[in-house]
Amino acid sequence: MGETRVRSSARERGLVILGKVSGLHGVKGWVKVYSDTRPRENILAYSPWHLFHEGDWRVVELTGGRPHGKTLVAGLAGCNDRDQAARLLGATIAIPRERLPRLDEGEYYWTDLEGLRVRNLDGADLGLVSHLFATGSNDVIVTRGERERMIPFLQPDVVRGVDLAAGEMLVDWDPDF
Repeated sequence: MGETRVRSSARERGLVILGKVSGLHGVKGWVKVYSDTRPRENILAYSPWHLFHEGDWRVVELTGGRPHGKTLVAGLAGCNDRDQAARLLGATIAIPRERLPRLDEGEYYWTDLEGLRVRNLDGADLGLVSHLFATGSNDVIVTRGERERMIPFLQPDVVRGVDLAAGEMLVDWDPDF
């Protein structure tokens, strides 16, 4: 199942994707975790996790977790050896949306921006938000339409408005960039 279908399945279930199982750690069933949360350790505060793997969602309690070098490692209930952990490689990690902290006006979770139609002040369609990423100075919106664009997520200078209900983002951006 592709990433878009996994995200769609998560949204239908009221889940928000926070990361994925990215590797194995040791012989006692612990896994390495890639986290989209900020700070990255926050993913460990959301037990239980909803894991999507091999076409199914399942709920799994964390038995432990900690930073380990440049990554995070976690123990999962029922995962007691390396072979069991290996079956979870690539699993998507999600939690129910209502467990996320409320945001202030003008703040957004990246997952809510993905898929929005982006238009500039002249009404030009700049594509859909594919994903976002952080840089040292600001976040960047990646749109895909007739071509890929990278637009700084700077409010209110570049991003003039976000209408989640309408599925649109208004930006002050030249379509030739």
